[in-house]
Amino acid sequence: MTPIISPAITSGLVWSKSSYSEGAANCLEIAHGVAGAAPVRDSKRPTGPAVVFGDSQWATFVDAVKAGQL
Repeated sequence: MTPIISPAITSGLVWSKSSYSEGAANCLEIAHGVAGAAPVRDSKRPTGPAVVFGDSQWATFVDAVKAGQL
């Protein structure tokens, strides 16, 4: 199960959007530098909760997107 964490826990993280977003409002942001995890949040809700994926789960998702499977 992928945990959802509160904004209080994620407030100190540094978030970034993909360079491919081109300023669009419908983007995900990811916090880098969290060992073994990939916290992801909705860019429209920066004070909202984040979903945390394991490194391998996130890599599988990114590979599927790159391959056009999603």
